[in-house]
Amino acid sequence: MDNKYESLRLKNQLCFPLYAVTNLIVRKYKPFLDELDLTYTQYIVMMVLWEEEQVNEKLLCQTLCLKSNTVTPLLKKLQEKGYIVKAKDANDGRNLVITLTETGRALQEKALSVPACMAGEFRISPQEAQTLYQILYKILEEEKERD
Repeated sequence: MDNKYESLRLKNQLCFPLYAVTNLIVRKYKPFLDELDLTYTQYIVMMVLWEEEQVNEKLLCQTLCLKSNTVTPLLKKLQEKGYIVKAKDANDGRNLVITLTETGRALQEKALSVPACMAGEFRISPQEAQTLYQILYKILEEEKERD
C-alpha cells in the first residue's frame, strides 16, 4: 500500500479496537444480564438509579452520554417491568423524573455478581484496567468540556 494511505489502514485506527472491544464487552455481559432480564443499556440506566434512587431524564442522558430518543424507549421498557416510575417534575412539568421502585431496588441484589463475573472475562491486571479507565474517562471529560 502506498504510504500516503497509511493513515487509512484499519490497524492504524484507534476507533476500530475501541469499537470492537465495546462489542465484545456487550456480548460478554449478555448472559449475565439475560438472567436479570436486562439489556446492556437498561443495565446502565439501572446502575444510575441504584446509585441515585431518583433522577431527571436530562441528567440521566448526560450521565450515560445518550440521547433522549435512545433513553425514552429504555425507560418505557423498565417501567413495564416495574423497575421504575416516570412522572413529570412537580416544579417544572417539562422535566421527567425517574424513580426506582422497590422491585427495581430488589434487582440490585441480583446484579451484585455481575461486575465480578465480568472482571473474570478479561485477562488484564487491575493496574491495566485502571490505566484504561483513566484514559477513556479523560477522552469523555474532554468531550463534555467541548459541549
